Amino acid sequence: VQLQASGGGPVQTGNSLKLSCTSSRDTLRSYAMGWFRQAPGKAREFVAGISWSSDGTYYEDDVRGRFTISRDNDKNTGFLQMNDLKPEDTVVYYCVADESFHWVLRTPKYWGQGTLVTVSS
Repeated sequence: VQLQASGGGPVQTGNSLKLSCTSSRDTLRSYAMGWFRQAPGKAREFVAGISWSSDGTYYEDDVRGRFTISRDNDKNTGFLQMNDLKPEDTVVYYCVADESFHWVLRTPKYWGQGTLVTVSS
């Protein structure tokens, strides 16, 4: 599965940003989707995941209540709405997908390129 993430960029503390993830080649409808992020020198960490039907979502503790994951299967696109952004949210965000919701939260099979979010104070 080929994934393309977009929507990153500079933003000020407390503001919002919405990331998108789509595929021009593959249909994402049957895949669970998610987002991971990676700070320089650190391992990639899970951020949020959503089942193929949107009936299941899960968030990492630090973003729960601030970030919302969603998807529009008709548009073949997943989203990550990020509110109340903090400087520590300044990392590269990766869109991911897997046939399994269980594994998209842990070790997803498919990864897109990263999109950098920079939060300034």
